[in-house]
Amino acid sequence: MTFVLLHGLGSDRRQPLELFGPVLEGAGSPETRGRPGAVRVIAPDVRAHGASTIVGEPADFALDRLAEEVAAEVRDALSGRGGGSAASVAPVDDPTGEAAPGTAALTILGISMGAAIALRIALRGLLPVERAVFVRPAFDDASLPDNLRPFPVIGQLLADLGPEAGAERFRATGPYHRVADASLAGGRGLLTQFSAPDAARRARRLVEIPRNRAFTGDAELAGLGARGIRSLVVGARRDPVHPLELAERWAGALGAPLEVVPPRDDGLAAQTALLRDRVARWLAAE
Repeated sequence: MTFVLLHGLGSDRRQPLELFGPVLEGAGSPETRGRPGAVRVIAPDVRAHGASTIVGEPADFALDRLAEEVAAEVRDALSGRGGGSAASVAPVDDPTGEAAPGTAALTILGISMGAAIALRIALRGLLPVERAVFVRPAFDDASLPDNLRPFPVIGQLLADLGPEAGAERFRATGPYHRVADASLAGGRGLLTQFSAPDAARRARRLVEIPRNRAFTGDAELAGLGARGIRSLVVGARRDPVHPLELAERWAGALGAPLEVVPPRDDGLAAQTALLRDRVARWLAAE
């Protein structure tokens, strides 16, 4: 069984590996659970994130373009040809790096931006996705929705002023205060974009990616089920960058169950524990 994990904007592959790693250690069918090599995890770094040093032009940050790049890297990893971040990931419980059996159908799990890329991969059939888990979706059918407006501001400040001066200036802006006033954890999350590795050189990702639409409308979302792909949506309360209302919309249009976890402001450990539990239960049932 193969799982593909996709990280959020400004993060890297460690984010979903740390979040979902404990869940996937117990994944697999009853017949193969616990068997060495039964579960393989592929977690690529998206363009201009983590180990990916490529930035490129604005058009390179279209969600469909990113989805194509991720899908190609996953295919290379599965075939053993990959030389990038995805290819370095071995089965969860098998240090040999040998390919796991039964990789024809994949389960894809994405966080925020990763959820949008996972959706594009699944809708376009770029990989043989059987199940999809969308955690705290942030993208909808509008270019630069209100919840994503802070990111181009951050990107421009990084490009113009650099990390330290840019962060200081950002703390005085309306986009920062609209998030931080609703969620201190959300405000801190925005500020981490300034301290991310090579943030200024990679600032274009923050300017361009939020301008993307994840889907054209609810009818396109509904098409996922028509492809035979089962899905789960996870939303969080009091998360202005990832509004619960948006998670509800995704779940409703997909015809998928929605799991709601507590806000990060009430404790990240509590949110993480419940999220892992709900995802693990869904994977076991599906």
